[in-house]
Amino acid sequence: MEKWKQLLSDAGLLYAAAIWGATFFMVKGVLRHVTPLALLGYRFLIAAALMVILLIFLKKNPFTEWKKGLVLGFFLWTIYVPQTIGLKFTTASNSGFITGLFIVFVPIFSFIFLKKVPSKMKLLSVALAVSGLFVLTGGLHDANFGDFLTLFAAMGYAVHILIADHYMKGGADPFTLNFQQMLVVGLLSVIAGIATGSTLACNWKAALGIIVFLAVFPTVSAFVIQLVAQRHTSPVKVAIIFSMEPVFAALFAWTLGQEKLIPYQALGGLLIVAAMVLSEIPIGHRPEDKLHPENAPH
Repeated sequence: MEKWKQLLSDAGLLYAAAIWGATFFMVKGVLRHVTPLALLGYRFLIAAALMVILLIFLKKNPFTEWKKGLVLGFFLWTIYVPQTIGLKFTTASNSGFITGLFIVFVPIFSFIFLKKVPSKMKLLSVALAVSGLFVLTGGLHDANFGDFLTLFAAMGYAVHILIADHYMKGGADPFTLNFQQMLVVGLLSVIAGIATGSTLACNWKAALGIIVFLAVFPTVSAFVIQLVAQRHTSPVKVAIIFSMEPVFAALFAWTLGQEKLIPYQALGGLLIVAAMVLSEIPIGHRPEDKLHPENAPH
């Protein structure tokens, strides 16, 4: 039974990576009709509204242990906002590569804050995935202010994975926690938009369908699945599977986006896939996915 839970968790995380990868060209298109902060605000508030309806149906209190949702939501917000703003100053390839570096920060932060050392095979998989990411995205060119913002987002991504791991293995309810983090991201985005004078206007006729899609699939479904899956797998493995996101982004760009297939980029994608497979080989195994209360983040 535990093996099946592990397989289902991995499949769920792969779905999340796929649906997030599928949204790159959608977000790029819809930003012609709405500002980044307004898009985040509407997307996550709609997601929160859908989650609260589900919670009422499930007869769960939406604000149980709300401090956990506040913390997780804040770090989720620190992923989306600097990454979105960073794209104004840097290239898409730089953004894709730097964001993907969260896979490096997960084991680093896990060691610094939790005193846990991943297995040698997991570390080798991380190195292989980063190599694939470099080939797929073209690496880093001419660092600028936007790159530093994006690096901050990558760090936030790693922290979000580790905190979610701690909360879920501690018995938190994934539906309640997801509602709370969606609400926090939505409200913070709207508040930031108002505070910075960014318009919240939106061409609803052109953007509504995409915003609702973004709210339902890559927000509600993907994040619920991530939280549930993190009960059964280690944060380093989550990071390795999530490194498939740019691979799916490239696949959708080559197919639905009708972009040209570049052979060396395909090689980068294969290296990331190889890293995911390699992470499953039980050599140099450590019980990295077992959190001890004295080492857990607060």
